[in-house]
Amino acid sequence: MRNKRHGAFLAEMLTSARYEVLPTGTIEDKVLEHLSPDRTVTVTASPAKGIEATLSLAERLARHGYPAVPHLAARMISGRQELSEICARMKEAGVRTVFVPGGDQDPPAGDYSSALDLLEDLTAIGSPFPEVGITGYPESHPTISDDLTVQSMWDKRRHATHVVSNLTFDPDQIRAWVDRMRGRGITMPMLLGIPGPIDRAKLLAMATKIGVGDSTRFLAKHKGTFARLAAPGGFTGERFLEQCAPVLARPEALVTGLHVYTFNQVAETEAWRRGYLEKLMAVR
Repeated sequence: MRNKRHGAFLAEMLTSARYEVLPTGTIEDKVLEHLSPDRTVTVTASPAKGIEATLSLAERLARHGYPAVPHLAARMISGRQELSEICARMKEAGVRTVFVPGGDQDPPAGDYSSALDLLEDLTAIGSPFPEVGITGYPESHPTISDDLTVQSMWDKRRHATHVVSNLTFDPDQIRAWVDRMRGRGITMPMLLGIPGPIDRAKLLAMATKIGVGDSTRFLAKHKGTFARLAAPGGFTGERFLEQCAPVLARPEALVTGLHVYTFNQVAETEAWRRGYLEKLMAVR
């Protein structure tokens, strides 16, 4: 890392990086074995697993001492009564942060057809969580126009505290998206989403564990991910972050952390984070 200021910024981001996991049967043991209890862990929600799998894992991780972040997928929750029950349960477990995507449930399970619908109800029942994250799309969403994704963040700004970016592999896309988002007046802090170091075969195996219908959506949404992660000499997290650093390190970018999509390769992701952090710290 030639620029020490950028290196220091990336080291700070890696130090506080949070990990996303899927609620499979073995993931709790992986987290307990490989992650210290100060590492924030977010838990995805899938229609095949059901919202209970997400809530139960988040509850157990929180009680192990981890800052756990359940994904409250709007289209998987029936309405305000269920949402109120979920909030009470998560608060009892010590959860302070939630992430609210729209989700892939089709048709919706109840009253919420979008993340905004659920976010408005969260506010209506008293904003029970100090931190609420929403999704940002640096690259085009498969079914929503770019203009609408930016407008959506604007609409949600009164109900959320931060944005988590979806996966992208193009530093130029990040630069353009951050400039556009900030130019639109969206001032919520942003966590940059990046993939951890994952084996293509393991990624495919993980897709099959999510569920048949979900696997199809997963593969469709991430088909570019497979090609870029598997290509010899292709994507590496280090190169991507170093190319993004000049943009992300600007104070006006308001980038405050990393959100690492582990695809449940927790040991490999933590080894990569520690190794890269050591390299950055050695040149400071």
